[in-house]
Amino acid sequence: MSKNVLVLCTGNSCRSIMAEALINATCKDINAYSAGVRASGKVNENAKKVLQEKGMWSEGYHSKTIEQILHVKFDLVVTVCDHAKESCPMFPEAVKTLHVSFEDPDGKALEAFYETFADIKHILLPKIEEALL
Repeated sequence: MSKNVLVLCTGNSCRSIMAEALINATCKDINAYSAGVRASGKVNENAKKVLQEKGMWSEGYHSKTIEQILHVKFDLVVTVCDHAKESCPMFPEAVKTLHVSFEDPDGKALEAFYETFADIKHILLPKIEEALL
């Protein structure tokens, strides 16, 4: 049975989008969604470029608010920045949470996005799989 994971960030333009794509591309039986506590309304071009180069980009990935995905029942809510952790909303049903903060690559060189992608892959994904056991 597949599990639903929500990845929360502040703007839902870099870290959470990359995490959503990585989870969907590499984690068996896990459906990932992402949102922002203050969604920017756009995906960072460097984040999109990294995902395109890795073959993980989908036109379905876009910056969205939590309200846009509340219809989904989540098995795990992951925050990837401290601001999202501090302002994470309450969900209608009790849901397991996980916090792993990553530095925001926004405004930095493309290399920072590759580093964030690698950190998410090697640090966050194993923790998500462990949390869903």
